[in-house]
Amino acid sequence: MADQFVWGWILSSLVALVALFGMAVRKRKRDGISRRTECVKSVSAITGECRSDNGGADVIIVGAGVAGAALAHTLGKDGRQVHVIERDLTEPDRIVGELLQPGGYLKLLELGLEDCVEEIDAQRVYGYALFKDGKHTRLSYPSEKFHSDVSGRSFHNGRFIQRMREKAVSLPNVRLEQGTVTTLLEEKGTIKGVQYKTKDGKELTAFAPLTVVCDGCFSNLRRSLCNPKVDVPSCFVGLVLENCQLPYANHGHVILADPSPILLYPISSTEVRCLVDVPGQKVPSIAGGEMANYLKTVVAPQVPPELYDSFIAAVDKGNIRTMPNRSMPAAPYPTPGALLMGDAFNMRHPLTGGGMTVALSDIVVLRDLLRPLRDLSDAPTLCRYLESFYTLRKPVASTINTLAGALYKVFCASPDQARKEMRQACFDYLSLGGIFSTGPVSLLSGLNPRPLSLVLHFFAVAIYGVGRLLLPFPSPKRIWIGARLISGASAIIFPIIKAEGVRQMFFPVTVPAYYRAPPVK
Repeated sequence: MADQFVWGWILSSLVALVALFGMAVRKRKRDGISRRTECVKSVSAITGECRSDNGGADVIIVGAGVAGAALAHTLGKDGRQVHVIERDLTEPDRIVGELLQPGGYLKLLELGLEDCVEEIDAQRVYGYALFKDGKHTRLSYPSEKFHSDVSGRSFHNGRFIQRMREKAVSLPNVRLEQGTVTTLLEEKGTIKGVQYKTKDGKELTAFAPLTVVCDGCFSNLRRSLCNPKVDVPSCFVGLVLENCQLPYANHGHVILADPSPILLYPISSTEVRCLVDVPGQKVPSIAGGEMANYLKTVVAPQVPPELYDSFIAAVDKGNIRTMPNRSMPAAPYPTPGALLMGDAFNMRHPLTGGGMTVALSDIVVLRDLLRPLRDLSDAPTLCRYLESFYTLRKPVASTINTLAGALYKVFCASPDQARKEMRQACFDYLSLGGIFSTGPVSLLSGLNPRPLSLVLHFFAVAIYGVGRLLLPFPSPKRIWIGARLISGASAIIFPIIKAEGVRQMFFPVTVPAYYRAPPVK
């Protein structure tokens, strides 16, 4: 009798656990669906509302930042009718998006937008200078095989964006309008257009066969088009240093400081941007004076001596800005009638300045895919065809994304001895020159975006670090640190690669979407 009671209790407990698990799964599914649908509205629900006179647009672009403005000009130049809706058409004032790598400049040339870095006091950038514990080394971009004009460019982000907006609206078939897009309009699973509010408060709708969402890192529309897993590993504290000379002219400067890196690069002929990385999501209070104290006592002693006075003056001036550093792997839901681009779609730590390079490269891929198509109205067929976009973009995007995430973790200070050795090994490896510096810098610059090359150099650094530990005489302690160094390196890079997608990153030709041909009517 007792045995029957025990077995009955066990069986009922298992049934209850299964039931609870099923309820949790259903709730998770409902939550996922609600997150996807909360920024999507059925077309039938907006009957009777005002409709924008968008003159039969082929493409609606939400957002006119770097990605949106460049895409508008590119598609407009190809003869598409483009309607761009941007929340704020005044000049942006940001502390990131100010350094365009040489690979990004090549894409700018390919898109015919190279004149957008002219007349904004943009500065040429020829490489990086790396500082650690009083030592420094210069890393030049390997641009010998390219046109003499190919180098990085640094500038005020807002000036660059305004130039690209002007370039886009110079085309008669591109319409740029100020308004806030609130929802995507959907009918039978296909995005048909957008609902937006104009600057004077009118609620309007606009329709087009293809809607491209480029509304930036704070996108409120991406939840319906992707599975956003946003990580915020740190924040940037931004300052502008005035009338000072960098130790290496026309170079970006990376200081391997404690607790995390400091970046310096020119943004005009008289100004230098300083970005101080602060780990975590909380920064010292600016209003209470804690930030100024932190910058003066912790950061200032670690900047190059020739910049110390300018740094202190910038802190005293008080124009201190902060911004969270976000990373988000691309995880799209292929949706008929809609596509994500730019930071709304994919983000990486801004340490390596690769965001604009990825966005411009994506635009080149999308342009080439759309060029053979005269009609975009068959949304399901177009959606299936554009699945190839997510594979074709991977070699460039995944290389830059993985490098940014891995390099940030390596460059941050750590009390762990193995992490310290990895950080020192990275500095020493890059200081060797030759292929040991040009290889990694060609990856960083976007001039040689090859995922396999990235992995080989990353583990070469780790092996170099182990070699330094074991020579001239290995000891049990040094062997143990070396083993943890290799293990730590693997723990840094493999999760990033997994998030990017191993198959698409290293073996894109094995993905069926890679071979999608343009639909033929």
